[in-house]
Amino acid sequence: MDFMTKEIDENTLRYDRMVEKALRNVARQAIEEVIEDGLPGDHHFYITFLTDYEGVQIPDYLRERYPGEMTIVLQYQFYDLSIDDKFLKVTLSFNNIPEKLVIPVAAITIFADPSVNFALQFQPLDADEDGAYDDDPDGIAEAIAELADDDGDSKGKKKKDKKGEVVSLDQFRKKDD
Repeated sequence: MDFMTKEIDENTLRYDRMVEKALRNVARQAIEEVIEDGLPGDHHFYITFLTDYEGVQIPDYLRERYPGEMTIVLQYQFYDLSIDDKFLKVTLSFNNIPEKLVIPVAAITIFADPSVNFALQFQPLDADEDGAYDDDPDGIAEAIAELADDDGDSKGKKKKDKKGEVVSLDQFRKKDD
């Protein structure tokens, strides 16, 4: 049995999860630096996230317009930016209307800074055959309950169908020819 076909059980070190967590921390640290010092030079972030991920709080009209996946840009006009181990929070303007977005860090699928040709693509949580998320490695469910207590009812939902474009990091990697 080789590494790729070996079934994962409770006695297997989950390197895939360790790498995902480390890569998400890179994105979190970049955002933390922007919170402290602002965006330097031409830096700006494209952040793609699953709109149907449990705990995502966005206005209904945005969820309808972007079923499955949405990309936001942090460049010129964003307010109240914060991030911790569980959530990214930011206020952005849509048609001149400020909207607060609350995005579980685990819902982020792509973090990119095109100014320096840098991008990370994260693997979404495993879904079972019904499309339901069967894992909560970062305790998102508990954090959502806390948010619901603070901000009212959570509007996050799990949906079976995901739509959107998946961008592979392979296009950014240097090829050894």
